[in-house]
Amino acid sequence: MTLNELNELLQEAAYTTFMQCCTASRWVDAMVSSRPFQSLQQCQDRALEHWSEMQEDDLLEAFAGHPKIGDVNSLRKKYAATKALASGEQSSVNVADERTLQGLADGNTAYEQQNGFIFIVCATGKSAAEMLQLLEDRLRNDRSVELAIAAEQQSQITALRIAKLITTDEEKSL
Repeated sequence: MTLNELNELLQEAAYTTFMQCCTASRWVDAMVSSRPFQSLQQCQDRALEHWSEMQEDDLLEAFAGHPKIGDVNSLRKKYAATKALASGEQSSVNVADERTLQGLADGNTAYEQQNGFIFIVCATGKSAAEMLQLLEDRLRNDRSVELAIAAEQQSQITALRIAKLITTDEEKSL
């Protein structure tokens, strides 16, 4: 979708569109109200600005919009594509073996019990083994530290989703 198309969406459609980027309803309302955007950068800036205004309940609402790393079968499906990519284009990337998948599932259960929300990480470009290491490292943190880290990770995820959502004029001409 182009920036103009995003700007011209009816309020309900814009709400649905931004909800795909982040499921914190107060953030979504703020983004819908911030239109029109003059550039992708301005949209990204507003997203960060509004995210910085969110309270704990908003953060938890956003985190709840992510799938839980905890079902080994869904983890196998998630990393099936990674295995194919790793064997072709990214041979240096470790693929997800059973031990790693089980470690992610067990670690996320422990993380959720400790913090009251699921493990949030910007997974783009990370192998399952790297995510497991991050999870194990972050299990050492207390809840307040993890809330801040997870909020930053959510911000990164949201920025990536916005970038994927909006087609720039340069991309459109390709």
